[in-house]
Amino acid sequence: MIAGIGFRGAATMVSVLDALERAGAKGCRRLALPQDKLRQPAALALCEAGYLLIPIAPQAMSAQSTLSDGPVSRAARGTGSVAEACALAAAGAGARLAGPRAISGDRMATAALAVTGDIP
Repeated sequence: MIAGIGFRGAATMVSVLDALERAGAKGCRRLALPQDKLRQPAALALCEAGYLLIPIAPQAMSAQSTLSDGPVSRAARGTGSVAEACALAAAGAGARLAGPRAISGDRMATAALAVTGDIP
């Protein structure tokens, strides 16, 4: 399983971890995120804490069919949900979402869990 994350620039690692827990991905250590977020403080903190970060290109995100369809995300990133799209792109062909994205309590981060295509 792979979790996808999306977050605002001011988000903290705590925000992302809260979103992961709400998405049912608390123990997931492989996190997919937009490639342009790799240098953000939350991403750097996650990397330092031992999470494997998987950068996702914009084209790969916009090619995914998501369960959620947020207008802000669609306008900014060409996808209905950054977290869902990143999870699906990283999980590969045949992947499916475990459910819709979850939003952190402070509304600064989102997370979604994808099951890889080789798992029934």
